[in-house]
Amino acid sequence: MAEGLLNGVTGFEVSAQNCYNKKSGAYTGEVSVEMLKSINVNYCIIGHSERRDYFKESNQVLAEKINLCLEAGITPIFCCGEPLEIREAGTENSYVAKQLEESLYHLDAVALQKIIIAYEPIWAIGTGKTATSEQAQEMHAHLRAVLAKQYGAAIADTISILYGGSVKGANAKEIFSQPRRP
Repeated sequence: MAEGLLNGVTGFEVSAQNCYNKKSGAYTGEVSVEMLKSINVNYCIIGHSERRDYFKESNQVLAEKINLCLEAGITPIFCCGEPLEIREAGTENSYVAKQLEESLYHLDAVALQKIIIAYEPIWAIGTGKTATSEQAQEMHAHLRAVLAKQYGAAIADTISILYGGSVKGANAKEIFSQPRRP
């Protein structure tokens, strides 16, 4: 279907920015994972900072969305990150670890390996501020260490962790050239 809309352009996949945390029912205006699956959407962003903030989506609600995506064969892109006041207080590691624990730790290792994690420092989204490549890399290493503590290093090493902060042409090369840290 997407190919017809884009005149034969291929080599990409369509992702949803959100889904509802209930499988079905009378939830006018919400988009279920079944609706996404019916139009061949294979990825869905879960837990974007704006959804967490504006719609007060809890880690438990995000866990429900992740479960539904996995049941439908849709790959969740799980967003985590800290606001500026948490970063400035130096408690970003525990803050983000709690997001993982409460939203992902109910999954077994097989299910966890079907998830993509996107670190998005909230303070670097639309503010003009950008995390340094070192800050992003340090958080990626922390996320992997948190996952390794729960699931083991072999499993943690298989998880894709992306950076979702303000990446632009001016900083992309530096961010993408960071070596992976254990």
